[in-house]
Amino acid sequence: MKILITGSNGLLGQYLVKTLIETTTYEIVATGKGDCRLPFTATALFNYYSLDITDGVAVQTCIKLHKPDVVIHAAAMTQPDPCELDPIECWEVNVTATRFLIDAAEEVKAFFIFISTDFVFEGLNGPYVETDIPGPVNYYGSSKLAAEKSVMESSLQQWAIVRTVLVYGNILVGNRSNVISWVKENLTEEKPIKVVGDQWRTPTYVEDLAKGILLVIQKKATGIYHLSGEEVLSPYDMAVATADYLHLDKTLLTKVDASIFTQPARRPLRTGFIIDKAKKTLGYQPLSFKEALQKMY
Repeated sequence: MKILITGSNGLLGQYLVKTLIETTTYEIVATGKGDCRLPFTATALFNYYSLDITDGVAVQTCIKLHKPDVVIHAAAMTQPDPCELDPIECWEVNVTATRFLIDAAEEVKAFFIFISTDFVFEGLNGPYVETDIPGPVNYYGSSKLAAEKSVMESSLQQWAIVRTVLVYGNILVGNRSNVISWVKENLTEEKPIKVVGDQWRTPTYVEDLAKGILLVIQKKATGIYHLSGEEVLSPYDMAVATADYLHLDKTLLTKVDASIFTQPARRPLRTGFIIDKAKKTLGYQPLSFKEALQKMY
């Protein structure tokens, strides 16, 4: 089986490649914008291909060249504020590029797996199940919902939409931070930080997410799946747990309301997922937050 991954230089992309290399004999075509930033050497089963997903001709050329059995579309513009400030680029990356990939995947009859987000929901009644009605409150969420609809309304023979929440973990190569690494870095340097305590998520450990996506492939599971952790936590809860685990000074943490920050994009108040479907259908079982911290450190 040949699997093509977009966004392979990102946190999830790196762990998808790592998981596939370590646990399968699938042929992997990792793609990303610009040079390869993956800590893996090219082999008969692993190659990197530079791809700008907003270039429709380049997308068609790449997919026709490699003829993947599975396309995992993990590339996206994921930061809500830049999406709000530049909606044209956000739409181009998150929606138009997804449509290019869908069209190309249709031609080679690939199983198309689209990675989406809890931000498709308004955040009033979370945690959510797969059948809950989306209602995004910012442009990032709107763009991902539009891309989801493009997948669902396409002529793809097989597709899956994997929604996830607040992904964290140690990036293999690079310096992209997430809430855990940000807390660790600041507290290690004894810098006081303000952390939001009035927004709730079900944070997702990146290794769990990568393994969950592999289960989708292996079980040929189609439709929508929610893959996240099970615990409903605020960023402040995560920060306190991280400080406790690493024996850092949690008195440097100040719990604040999101309203004190001036941010272009609204954030949904309470999202998170109920993952019963993924547990029952896929056999997905995420680590607890504490177990994930133990794996990270």
